Order: sequence, then C-alpha cells, then structure tokens
Amino acid sequence: MTDAQETAADTSLRTTGGAPPADVAPAPIPLLEPREGIPPVVTSDDALARVIAAFAAGSGPVAVDAERASGYRYGQRAYLVQLRREGAGSALVDPVGCPDLSGLGSALSGTEWILHAATQDLPCLRDIGMTPTSLFDTELAGRLAGFPRVGLGAMVENVLGYALEKGHSAVDWSTRPLPEPWLRYAALDVELLIDLRDALEEELERQGKLEWAREEFDAIAAAPPAPPRKDPWRRTSGMHKVRRRRQMAVVRELWTTRDQVAQRRDVSPGKVLGDAAIVEAALALPVDVQALTALPGFGHRMGRRQLEQWQAAVDRAKALPESELPQPGQQPAGPPPPRSWADKDPAAAARLSAARTAVSELAERLHMPQENLITPDTVRRVCWEPPKNPTPGAVEDTLAGYGARNWQIQQVAPLLVRALDATV
Repeated sequence: MTDAQETAADTSLRTTGGAPPADVAPAPIPLLEPREGIPPVVTSDDALARVIAAFAAGSGPVAVDAERASGYRYGQRAYLVQLRREGAGSALVDPVGCPDLSGLGSALSGTEWILHAATQDLPCLRDIGMTPTSLFDTELAGRLAGFPRVGLGAMVENVLGYALEKGHSAVDWSTRPLPEPWLRYAALDVELLIDLRDALEEELERQGKLEWAREEFDAIAAAPPAPPRKDPWRRTSGMHKVRRRRQMAVVRELWTTRDQVAQRRDVSPGKVLGDAAIVEAALALPVDVQALTALPGFGHRMGRRQLEQWQAAVDRAKALPESELPQPGQQPAGPPPPRSWADKDPAAAARLSAARTAVSELAERLHMPQENLITPDTVRRVCWEPPKNPTPGAVEDTLAGYGARNWQIQQVAPLLVRALDATV
C-alpha cells in the first residue's frame, strides 16, 4: 500500500472531517432520527410470529444488536434485541416476554448478520436461540480499515455524517417497562448499521483488505462458545495482594458464596459484595463478626444476617485442612512473561524484540492495530519455542496451529522468519 493510499484510507470516509476556514463555523452534525418512528416492543408469541414473517420476507443483510444489564443483573443475558432489514423495517424484541428466539434465528439462517463488536453480543444471542452463519462486524471492519475511533457512535459520525444519541448504553435494560428514550436509543443502534456496513465494505475493498475482513468474520462466526473459566475466583480484582494459601481459601469461599447469592437474587455479584471487600477479609482473616464489621466493605449498611453469612464463609476457609487449600495460581500454558526472558533465555528475548519491531512497523504501514494484524500471544509463542528449522513453511504451519488466519500468515510469516534467522 502506498503512502497516498494509507493517507486516503484514514480520511476518505470521514464526511465530517477537515478544518473549515477560520471565518466559517463548522456545520452542525445532524442528530439521527428513526425513519419509521420507534417500533412497538414485541412481547408476545403472536407479535413475534409477525416479526419472523416480516424479516424472513425481507431482503439483504440484517442488522442485529442486543442490550444487556451488565452491572445490574446476574450473568450476561439479553434484555432487548434490535433488528433491521430492508423490506421489514426495524423491530424491538423483548427476550423476557419471548425467551425463545430460535424461530427468528432460523428465519435468518443463511442471511448475513451485521453486528458492531460481534463477540460481545453473540454469547447472549446464542443463549436465546440466535446464531449467525455469516456476519459482518462493523467495529472490526473499522479497525482493519484504520479508523482510530471504532465505537458505533464515532463510526456513524465519521463515516455517515450523523450523530447518535448518547447516554443510555449503561442503563439497567432489565427495567420494565422500558422508558421511551431508551427504546429510541436502542432503535437507532440498528438504524444505519446496514449503511455503515456498505460504506466500510467499499473502503476495505479500496484498501485491498476486504478478503482479510471476510476471513476474520468467518472465524468469529465459526468460533465455538467459550468454555467456562477454571477457578474464576482467581480473577478477583486485587488478588495479587493475596499470597498465603489460607487467604486464597478465604477469597475462594467468599467469592463462591457471593456468586450463589447473586445468582439466587439475580443481581450483579458486585452489588452483593465488592471484590475489594473480599480481598480485605482474606488479608485480615477476621475472628468474628465484630472484627469483620471493622473492615472496609463490611460497614454499618450491612445487616447482621449478611455479616454472619460472610463470617461463616471466612470460618469455613479457616477450618479447611492443609490438603484442601488452593495452590498458588498455576502459570498459564505458554511462555513466561516477556520481562523475564532476558534472564531465562536471552536468545528468545532477542527473537521477540526483532519480531515485535517488525510487526509494529508492518501494522503501521497497513494502518491497523498490531493486535488485529497478529495477536501478541501468538508472536510470543513463536519466539519462545520456534520451529527447529524455521523455514517459511514451518513458520506458516506454526502460525496456523495457533489460530492465525491465512491473510495474517501471509503478512506476518516472512517477518517472523527473518526475525528468527537474524537471532540464531
């Protein structure tokens, strides 16, 4: 790609960019309005059947979005699904009233789904029976095309010249009935998603990156659900302060108790007990409720019954035999942290430095984030344990084994071969 192409890649779609003459005020960016008004929320099987029929009869790709209640409810379930398709208009579907949307998912099978940041919404859509067979991710497309800001609002503004309403992304979408301003915000999230997709496809084609994007989209659509995390309690914020196994047992017991309470009450675990409070209790090992009450996070607002519940969890951890205490966190599979490479394996450290420099320079030339060109973890793994004979074919096979797509292998393998050769 030439310098001129790189410059054009950053600016060609930005309809609102460019500085006006000093004596001319910049034109205001028009606020996007729903073209057909706010559709009624679908809450019954009959209304859902009509939506399914309308979207099955529509044409072209379908824009899809989902709203969750992160920070308010337990889990990541969808509380509203928004759709738009040519010939069908827009629809707002309530998964509380219509918990099984597999019929809608089936009606859209074989249709390209347009999502923004698809990996965020796909798990909750899958839970209600909606899984795309092909998709177009407008956020990822923006990254590959070189846009520095890839949030939906920024993309709609920079690419299409409209401003989206702001302010409702983090509200409690489990609220019923949903306020009209929230529904308006939700409907607008899919209003221009098809137009955005078309513009980004054109830009990716112009930059010679459209096939790269299609490989990425196919990989997302084909990816299986993520397996449950092992020992999720170890991800408690502030866990790095907890050194002793008995203290780790307290974190584990408090985390597990909190998760059970949160699930039973259907509230976010953080609203039941904060991570900071769990870590404080683990470090202090309080002997009774009175001592627990003196710790941050267990103040006067907490009732006696709750305090006794948390103290009981602490006491259970304190009573465990040594053989049942958790072991220190195991080093994840793969290479050690790069900061230790210089001491453990200077040759590997040299390989990593050369590879990082080459990947960074290529990502800059291609005008995309390094992590989208190739994941840093993949680079580390190749440099820590390179093929015994680092030929181009061997390096390509190694990258493929770590899940790199064909376009990534074509771009990055020659760089890694040179980095490995130069540091032999």
